[in-house]
Amino acid sequence: MKRVLALLKNIPANEIPVGAIIVKDGEIIASAHNLKETLNDVTAHAEILAIREAERRLANWRLEGCELYVNLEPCPMCATAIINSRISAVYFGSYDTQFGALGSAMDMRKIYNSQLKVYGGIMENECDEILKRYFARMRGENA
Repeated sequence: MKRVLALLKNIPANEIPVGAIIVKDGEIIASAHNLKETLNDVTAHAEILAIREAERRLANWRLEGCELYVNLEPCPMCATAIINSRISAVYFGSYDTQFGALGSAMDMRKIYNSQLKVYGGIMENECDEILKRYFARMRGENA
């Protein structure tokens, strides 16, 4: 998770600070951060961009044996992509009680009858603080 948080140091100020890394056999094969605003692309979430990079690197859409690390629980779109890409496990930091789709607000694994392993709350305080600072700044509050 420390490497995910390191990705956020280079994220544009207008992007929600979410980063994702995909690991296979102990090696990082893909990393990305949100670029939705930068690219004017609603699908440019960190998880989707990392999945696309991993697919290119492996020359296969099936990411079996891969693990995804992300600082915020994935949304329904990302959770669906993660499940369909056959990623084996997801490790995330902050729970998202409003949009989280791997157990908080909903669980896409139930819809897809998926065996995806999910581990939440990793470095949760650090991940929460980064997101709180971003949203406070966007609201014009003192962060």
